[in-house]
Amino acid sequence: MSVFRIWKRTLTVDHTVIEGVRIDESERCVIVSVRPDARRRGRCGVCRRRAPGYDAGRGRRRWRDLDHGAMRVFLEAAAPRVACRTHGIVTGAVPWARHDAGHTRAFDQQTAWLAAECSKSATAQLMRTSWRTVGGIVARVVADRDRTVDRLTGLVRIGIDEISYRKGQKYMTVVVDHDTGRVVWMADGHGKTVLARFFDNLGETRAARLTHISADGALWIAETLAERAPAALRVMDPFHVVAWATDALDVERRASWNRARHQAADTDGRERARALKDSRFALWKNEADLTDRQAAKLAWIAATDPRLHRAWRLKEALRAVFLLAKTRPTAALQALDRWIGWARRCRIDAFVDLQRRIRRHDDAIRAALTTGMSNGLIESTNTKTRLIIRRGFGFHSADAIIALVMLTLAGDKPALPGRQPATE
Repeated sequence: MSVFRIWKRTLTVDHTVIEGVRIDESERCVIVSVRPDARRRGRCGVCRRRAPGYDAGRGRRRWRDLDHGAMRVFLEAAAPRVACRTHGIVTGAVPWARHDAGHTRAFDQQTAWLAAECSKSATAQLMRTSWRTVGGIVARVVADRDRTVDRLTGLVRIGIDEISYRKGQKYMTVVVDHDTGRVVWMADGHGKTVLARFFDNLGETRAARLTHISADGALWIAETLAERAPAALRVMDPFHVVAWATDALDVERRASWNRARHQAADTDGRERARALKDSRFALWKNEADLTDRQAAKLAWIAATDPRLHRAWRLKEALRAVFLLAKTRPTAALQALDRWIGWARRCRIDAFVDLQRRIRRHDDAIRAALTTGMSNGLIESTNTKTRLIIRRGFGFHSADAIIALVMLTLAGDKPALPGRQPATE
């Protein structure tokens, strides 16, 4: 087997003719001279349609390829320009690299795989390139993968949420398809204006096909859905509803502690105030998960502060409504009605306000009880997004985060060059 044939197998390039191989001692790299085969020459670099030649361009240029051992490898070839009917005067296409890229497809693919599996700093060091270049490659691979795919096609059930990615109220809006489990849209910022951009991309026809949309109780989401997808059933995320009850319980706990602190004229009063202050985790925790010490704390609260214990029972009763919905949705609807009546008469201001809030979102909460939908999938996506941010030791912009999320969570992950993707 000739040396050129061995190099062609090693480079994992198709439709390419190898003309020569040499070592550049000054730059300590291998230069492989190549050219496209006859069928791939004279094509537009953008659309890859045949086009007449225009000129020789700026001479020969190089593309970075995967390292061979400790040596960097570059492909070198002429870069003539063609006159495309659609795109005008552009550099001709080459089979080993994307248009306007300085790296081969194999280099891009391996870099994207590494970015999906480890930190960008480790990827940049291993590939001997810069952090910014890794981000550009990831964006290029995602754009190339999704060029022929419309992620917004066929959406029926979606989840909408926001995620904080930096200190200082920096948020991103995320939309996930409940049926495929994939991220279908992501943008920097949150609010009605940002979510409206998603529905602009979706279009009225496809928005009309949405049947269920899960979200939290944010007013900007509810208002946008009422305007842009009125036929879809809005489903309140159960976790957020129970979190409202936990917040109401904490308001009452602080009020009880303040009452005990102001009435602490003796040692017993001060001890009671201190015990109430330390009761937060016992009150927050689910009843089935209480430790013996926390259960004893609740028993002490029941004996010394019936009002606070009643607030805890209200929180647990609301959580039980959603647990009941998993097996008996109709009974859960009736239990919710009883809970609202109890909270209305409980004379605890925080829970009286909570039942009003629940009644404002009545249709969405009842939809959660009957459909069994939640934002659990999108919360999982947010957790993976935070892992990406932590793994990258922070990002300077949301665009870099979005590119990596789309690379790993919006479609098939990249495979290593020259290898078949693993099958389950």
